[in-house]
Amino acid sequence: MVQNFEILTKNEIIQARAQLKNWFISNQRPLPWRDAPHPYATWLCEIIMQQTRIDQGTRYWHSFLNQWPDFESLASAKPEEVMKVWQGLGYYSRARNLHKAAKIVANDWLGELPTNAKSWQQLPGVGPYTAAAIASICFDDPVAAVDGNALRVLSRWAGIHEPIDKPAGRKPIEQLAEKFLDSKEPGMHNQAVMELGALVCTPKSPDCEHCPLNENCKSRVEMKGQTPMAPVKAGKTKVRNVNLTFHVIAHENKVLMRQRPSPGIWGGLWEFPSNWVDSESNEFKIKQAPPVQHPQSLSGNGLVGQPFEHVLSHRKLKVAFESWLSETAFEEEGMEWLTWEDARKLPIPRAIEKNWEELENSLRKQRFS
Repeated sequence: MVQNFEILTKNEIIQARAQLKNWFISNQRPLPWRDAPHPYATWLCEIIMQQTRIDQGTRYWHSFLNQWPDFESLASAKPEEVMKVWQGLGYYSRARNLHKAAKIVANDWLGELPTNAKSWQQLPGVGPYTAAAIASICFDDPVAAVDGNALRVLSRWAGIHEPIDKPAGRKPIEQLAEKFLDSKEPGMHNQAVMELGALVCTPKSPDCEHCPLNENCKSRVEMKGQTPMAPVKAGKTKVRNVNLTFHVIAHENKVLMRQRPSPGIWGGLWEFPSNWVDSESNEFKIKQAPPVQHPQSLSGNGLVGQPFEHVLSHRKLKVAFESWLSETAFEEEGMEWLTWEDARKLPIPRAIEKNWEELENSLRKQRFS
């Protein structure tokens, strides 16, 4: 296969590298983790910012750093505490891996941190990009960090039109990233490429006029509002429609809760007993009995509020809350009766959290009616 980037000469790459550095020095955002980068803060940032907007992720980064300022303090935290602080950020496997990784650093590595990307990949949740970012930024390890922004910038710059989600497209981009890397200042260079993708070479309507790489860019657009063909993806995962019913079962001042299994959606979070049903449409039709062994002790009181849409990465949920009062605090395997106050302290999905006040108030009214 012909390597498209070979038409970029060594001098062109050196010149572009310098232009990118100058652009970054003048245009980089004043992000808090960039001041005197520390391995713990950088690792925390890289994990949190996966699939997350900068403004949202920054708030969580500050919360984690304020509560657990180092690997040792995070390692000593309870899993429920970590999940609670992570609540609302999504992709909860990141939080579980974050806690596991902190334990490895504190207990197995005894706080001794590696200085190269390969060793950082031994930690759960740390892939090639994250490891390269940490090692290059904090330890000057000369390795290219290739995230989504870098894939977009480099595929457009070199005119690579093979699918970036297939080896035929990704491999030449990674090779170009290594050739383009400034080995003397790898951390700054990697951040500059990512910043360029975030601010200028955006997914739609990039600002090619103000791009430091526009002189030799093979995908430059001449008119504002246009979007280059690159990068190309082979295909997207089909989004499934799911009808989700949460059954809010109350007895006196307590509510029935269960913890979701670690793998899968909302892994490790707590929820009300629920029914998940795939649906070909987005219309909410299905009502089902609560998934408990003692339905005879329940009296149903209908929906609380109206069904609403909640979008996950590959699922579009139509969510509804059914309320129930129970005559007894029956025992149910895998579930616990908790006071509303204690239940709210647990890590719960955002779909439940944003409706909590209405649910608690509604069940209290039903109890005394």
